[in-house]
Amino acid sequence: MELAYYSDYAVRLVNSEEPGRNKDTLTSVEAIRELFGPSTQMARRATDSDLTRFRSVRARLRAVFEAADGGDETLAVDLLNSLLLEFPVSPQISGHDHRDDDGRPLWHLHLADHPSNATAGYAAIAAMGLGFHLTEHGVDRLGLCEAAPCRNAYLDTSTNRSRRYCSDRCATRANVAAYRARKRLETERSASTGRTATSAQRASANGERRPGAGGR
Repeated sequence: MELAYYSDYAVRLVNSEEPGRNKDTLTSVEAIRELFGPSTQMARRATDSDLTRFRSVRARLRAVFEAADGGDETLAVDLLNSLLLEFPVSPQISGHDHRDDDGRPLWHLHLADHPSNATAGYAAIAAMGLGFHLTEHGVDRLGLCEAAPCRNAYLDTSTNRSRRYCSDRCATRANVAAYRARKRLETERSASTGRTATSAQRASANGERRPGAGGR
């Protein structure tokens, strides 16, 4: 499992809450276990006591994304470093059961699965993955969706650093909203121009009648 894969752990945890919509799916041990994905061994360690700890880590990870999205690179790095210090990782080389065509193990760097509790294990993986992504691609690759009220976290992997939304759905919704806003503005401008033209015509007509009225 490559280190780049682990960055998605951070995104999944942050996006388990949508503050703008007052939604939170992190409400049970089962919800915690779902966050682990295929890492069933760590997931099995989750208990009710992990709920509060997971929410605390989630808030700290969101703060990293908020700092990065706001352009404060130093703060984003400092916040992430504090997580890395509190939840250190234990890397090891692993081949699992995967073999190449010649029967040799497909060696890769793996994060050891022996934390003291589920929260510590998840936080270590999420922080390490996010740290790898940040140093490999840049702080500006960490973003928050611009389609209000979403604000879900995302990792920008586009070639030109152009991503602004967490999903195609939010991108479409934002584009539709922007289109409707432009149409409303065009309609308002057209109506305003029409009113101005009508007023000008009335003023001109009134001006033409005044001399005759005064000569009587």
